[in-house]
Amino acid sequence: MPDIEYAFLADAADARPGQKFAVIGGGVTRLGGHQFPLRHPHLALVCGLTVTSPEFNKEHDLQFMLLTPDGQQVSNATAKIVANGPPDGRDTVLTFSLDMWNLSFPAPGDYSIRILVDGSERKRLPLVVEQTQQEHGSGRMLADPPFPPPTGQA
Repeated sequence: MPDIEYAFLADAADARPGQKFAVIGGGVTRLGGHQFPLRHPHLALVCGLTVTSPEFNKEHDLQFMLLTPDGQQVSNATAKIVANGPPDGRDTVLTFSLDMWNLSFPAPGDYSIRILVDGSERKRLPLVVEQTQQEHGSGRMLADPPFPPPTGQA
């Protein structure tokens, strides 16, 4: 059975089988917003599937599920893939990305994305969704950004 070599969330990704992939804002593990339900416009799930030579040219079912902290399904997607590999019989990593548009998170909490291959869970990605505070009148958020602001002069 194919296995997950790597999987992560990003702001955007372009992954084409058999080629390099490009990622913007990779490593998303937290989201935040003032009001719930929270709508998030886009996330990309980047996944590298290790396929061994006996699995080449066979169809495999992939399933992706976004779960709430209490295990309720918020969103899901399915796909069928057939992986080809090098003629020398070496294993190959099939990289692909899944765009997730207009996600809705009903409440803050610890969400997860489950990745199943042929009906078996192969990977689970955590996603923390937080409620952020807003300063009265200014519209500025008080939550810390994911990285410190730049200092000094360019």
